[in-house]
Amino acid sequence: MGSWTRAILHIDMDAFYVNVHILEHPDDAERPLAIGGQPNQRGVVASASYEARKLGIRSAMPMSTAVRLCPNLTIAPANWPRIRDCSRQVMEILDGYGPVEQMSVDEAYVDLSDWDNPAEKAAEIKAAVKAQTRLPCSVGLASSKLVAKVASDHDKPEGFTVVPPGTEAAFLAPLPTRAIHGIGPRTAEKLANLNIHTCEQLALADLGLLQGAFGSLGVELKERARGVDGRSVQSERGLAKSISQEWTFSQDVDDPDRLRQQLQKMCAQVAQSLQKRQLLAHTVTVKFRWADFTTFTRQRSLEVGIDDAATIYAIAETIWAENWPPGQKMRLLGVGVSKIEAPQVRQLGFNFLD
Repeated sequence: MGSWTRAILHIDMDAFYVNVHILEHPDDAERPLAIGGQPNQRGVVASASYEARKLGIRSAMPMSTAVRLCPNLTIAPANWPRIRDCSRQVMEILDGYGPVEQMSVDEAYVDLSDWDNPAEKAAEIKAAVKAQTRLPCSVGLASSKLVAKVASDHDKPEGFTVVPPGTEAAFLAPLPTRAIHGIGPRTAEKLANLNIHTCEQLALADLGLLQGAFGSLGVELKERARGVDGRSVQSERGLAKSISQEWTFSQDVDDPDRLRQQLQKMCAQVAQSLQKRQLLAHTVTVKFRWADFTTFTRQRSLEVGIDDAATIYAIAETIWAENWPPGQKMRLLGVGVSKIEAPQVRQLGFNFLD
């Protein structure tokens, strides 16, 4: 196995529409559930819970068919404002780790090549998404986009699959050719007609045979089967607009020492993200959520940019102390930075703006 000269993470939110719905309707958890239109209005399934999938219900299936498969199926419309808001939260978390290429509301690539231990960062991202959004996800980490995407789908739901450099072909070998993104039903059928069913068979197939069936695409198919993919993460987001960390406590907390400890930990994570990307921030924000779900944010802006954990914590702790009544139980605590820049000249010291 080689070192990580390039590390690409693929994140895929598990049953995203379903789990966004469950955030607001927890009683619908662990039951057959489909998001989509009504069966009497020619509706189709946009997303199905894993309980529904076990009964054969799939995305794009007519809802009338889904109801025949499961008469007690719970049906709910997609909550698009909430879906978009949750998607934005996920992408903001990813922004703190590297360039992001968003593929849809629930899927993205992140380039983790600048980190010393990409696998550790991949695990951190998975945990951060769950902690901050309460939504499950699956992640795959590999040296290419192609293999990372296959890896994220390898152990759903809430999967975590790392394919170390040099093991791409071995990882793909036993998988069906359809596992490779870009090989659809028709291509898979043509390969099957050539007695090619797995990625290993495709990787070892005679090139002349493939070119006879697929033309110039034959070379690319062999390369894909070995995990060869030179595509880079195409980020259109530019500089991150904000970098944040949140923590939802399993039980409401009113212990000031524990709250400060969590705040300090999150500030260190935010600072690490800034430093790895060589960015500076001018605004620090603290997010509060009481036990009764009352939620608000408070922020402070600075004349010069900062990226060190001690300064971020000093500002965040001041904001927190000014707005937390002693004894007030907290459900969630968050810290973030914004007004981000990539300066040419670094400055020391900071002063609060009026």
